[in-house]
Amino acid sequence: MALLSILHYPDPRLKKVAKPVSVVDERVRTLVRDMAETMYDAPGVGLAATQVDVHEQIIVIDISEAHDDLRVFINPEIIEASAELKEAEEGCLSVPGIYDSVERPDRIRVKALNKFGEPFELEADGLLAVCIQHEMDHLRGRVFVDYLSQLKQSRIKGKMRKLERESA
Repeated sequence: MALLSILHYPDPRLKKVAKPVSVVDERVRTLVRDMAETMYDAPGVGLAATQVDVHEQIIVIDISEAHDDLRVFINPEIIEASAELKEAEEGCLSVPGIYDSVERPDRIRVKALNKFGEPFELEADGLLAVCIQHEMDHLRGRVFVDYLSQLKQSRIKGKMRKLERESA
């Protein structure tokens, strides 16, 4: 297993749209393991392949306190979303130290493949629903910052560029 480098906003590679995974094989399972290790090390509760500069539809999520409930979604698709929206504070491993409120559907139903390529469906609400939608946005080339006002986006870009310069 290996730790992967996480892209930081406003890196243009975060805007790339991920392609579906055609075959779930050992290469994909190795990537899933590396993504999970990277997410836990960061530490975070979710990571999309786009964030590690792999533009395939793969996300890993673990919202458990003990970090022992890894969920893998390959080629995820939301097939149902509640009309009821809920606002929740979000953060992102690609935008470290920045948190803001985003409004999303409160409940969703998602279908995907697991790490063995087997299809499944899952109903989610609360934090899990937020995480799935947040990570799926990455696969579409969106970062949670895109939901914020232009002023907030400009300020965050400035902060992130300053952090980049300071750590270089």
